[in-house]
Amino acid sequence: MNYEVLEALGQIAQEKNVDKALVIETLEIGLLSATKRRFGTSDNVEVNIDANSGDIEVFATKSVVKDEEIEDPALQIGLTAAREIEPGVKVNGEIRQMLRFADFGRNAIQSTKQILIQRVREAEREKIYEDYQTRIGEIISGTVQQISHGDILINLGRTEAVIPLKEQIRKERYRQGDPIRAYLVNVLRTSKGPQVVLSRTHPQFLVKLFQFEVPEIYEGIIEIKAVAREPGERAKIAVYSNDARIDPVGACVGMKGSRVQAVVRELSNERIDIVPWSDDEAIFLSRSLSPATVKRVVVDRNKTTMTAIVEDDQLSLAIGKSGQNARLAAQLTGWKVDIITETRFQEMQLEKEATFVPLTEVAGVGKVMLDRLEAAGILSANDLVDVSLVRLLEVPGIGESTGEKIQSAADEIVTVKVQAYREELERQRAEEEARIAEEEAARIAEAEAAAAAEAAASADAEADEDEDEDEPVADGEIELSEEGAAVQPAASEDNQVGSPSEDEGR
Repeated sequence: MNYEVLEALGQIAQEKNVDKALVIETLEIGLLSATKRRFGTSDNVEVNIDANSGDIEVFATKSVVKDEEIEDPALQIGLTAAREIEPGVKVNGEIRQMLRFADFGRNAIQSTKQILIQRVREAEREKIYEDYQTRIGEIISGTVQQISHGDILINLGRTEAVIPLKEQIRKERYRQGDPIRAYLVNVLRTSKGPQVVLSRTHPQFLVKLFQFEVPEIYEGIIEIKAVAREPGERAKIAVYSNDARIDPVGACVGMKGSRVQAVVRELSNERIDIVPWSDDEAIFLSRSLSPATVKRVVVDRNKTTMTAIVEDDQLSLAIGKSGQNARLAAQLTGWKVDIITETRFQEMQLEKEATFVPLTEVAGVGKVMLDRLEAAGILSANDLVDVSLVRLLEVPGIGESTGEKIQSAADEIVTVKVQAYREELERQRAEEEARIAEEEAARIAEAEAAAAAEAAASADAEADEDEDEDEPVADGEIELSEEGAAVQPAASEDNQVGSPSEDEGR
């Protein structure tokens, strides 16, 4: 028994993760190729490889001819040589001759080896392709092998994977040997073998991470209905619970935010908003614009547009930094979203009322067509302008040329009326601004005059004080010292009491 052959074949099958039978079959093909290379043909050659013992036998079936009549040694054998193998053989008979490997030559054996290596490699690549093809949609773990032209090459053990630059989170940086997880998006066939393409920006990567962290999602109790991402910055997910007793948002957040924080850390601190899903589009949009508070939502199904109305101080919060919150809400709901303030909405309503044009004023709209348009929900020339031509053609009796004609006529009338209304509104606004500016100018002039009068009065008061300080103190007046005590004025010589002269006379 040739255990060395068996061990070698088994090792090849194990290392390359291919079936051992395939390796044996490949070896047979290689030996046939070597026979053809050595003897010129392999049509009459048979290769037997015993999978249990490891014995390899190569036989060539040849026709027996007279010794002097041999024309092709690969297909014919002389009678003398044939009888050495099988004594009873006769001319024109057939005999199976065992071929020795020593007769093959070095080049033929090397050819067999190359065929074996090539076929096993192809089988390995096909196996890898099939294995990973069935794993599309899973999270794959690997190790960073190198960075090449911005792409990250990942070592998966059996093969390599790549995260293209566009599938990477921008602010993430990796070094060789770092562990990494990503979402398997595709497997491509290339000349170098299957290429496994991974992504860390795919919305489903976020879904899979939540499945790992939230058992209720994995079990199907909670569903993630929609996902919107700006990778590495912010994401929104809409969740719904099939069990009324379980709060979907609370389950995804986890105790003290443990579940959602695990996902946030994996995504390089990507902020995640968890929104309760609703089949009511208006309610769903209101929740999607969180943390802003939405007063109400106007749904326009003709344009597949929703308009969220917020207070003036909530507008910037609803739109978000660089419009991020509004964009994510639009992605999450699948609708075109407009966000306006309550003030602006009131202005639009006033304009709509002031510029209303009945269908009867549109050229080409008769009584029958009027009834059909109103039945289709088109109640004014304004509606006729806003409706798409595709929907207009659904109205019975309206063809493409007619539809374009009445839409053009309606647009002309409505445009003139809207323009006149806006010009009047602008004129009134300009007059109001001029009035306010005039009042402000008058107020400023009045304030300046009052300030000037006050300054003049203050100057007069200071002048009076200076004059009072310069006046001499009159005789007999009591002057107050700085401390407030009375100071007796000095007596004149004539008025001195008890002068020394008088005392001496006495």
